[in-house]
Amino acid sequence: MRRPVQTLAVAGALLVGVSLAAPASAEPPVTLGDLTIEQPVARAMLPGAKVGGGYVTIVNCGQTADRLVSAASPLAGSVQIHSMTMDGGVMQMREMKEGLEIPAGGTLALKPGSYHLMFVNPKAPFKQGDHVKASLTFEKAGTAEVEFLVGPAAGALPGADGKTMDHKSMDHGSMDHGAMNHGTMDHGAMNHQENGQ
Repeated sequence: MRRPVQTLAVAGALLVGVSLAAPASAEPPVTLGDLTIEQPVARAMLPGAKVGGGYVTIVNCGQTADRLVSAASPLAGSVQIHSMTMDGGVMQMREMKEGLEIPAGGTLALKPGSYHLMFVNPKAPFKQGDHVKASLTFEKAGTAEVEFLVGPAAGALPGADGKTMDHKSMDHGSMDHGAMNHGTMDHGAMNHQENGQ
């Protein structure tokens, strides 16, 4: 009668192994008025990195548009709202100083390779499994406190589309990042630009 005990032991070991290997899921949604803030995730950073990316999906169930106007975190010097676009085969990153609209009945997705949050000058590099507290301020709905789950430095993120940020040949214009160190990101010929849209 040892077989059932052995089978249970093997099954238990497999379940523990699967639970340890499975990536953590994104934080639960946060509701603020007509807005639902879902899947806040950030990338792990290498020691010495001066910026980190954050991603989130914002759903507007209301009948009027709202706007993400700013973000902040006690764990970073500043948090900027950025866009990434392709222009003539060159990736461009711009700070969106006037924020981003969330259309009535629509969704705004901040994701790798598109709109995103840039955590600038973090107090310590974000490590996989950490939780990064941040506040997102909206023009109409007010401010929501959100925790970003830190996923791996590369590869799929919990709740995100899993694309990695490739800064090769980016045009970042006149954005002042000081002595920025983006860790392992390949920046090629970057030129940061400001965008007042």
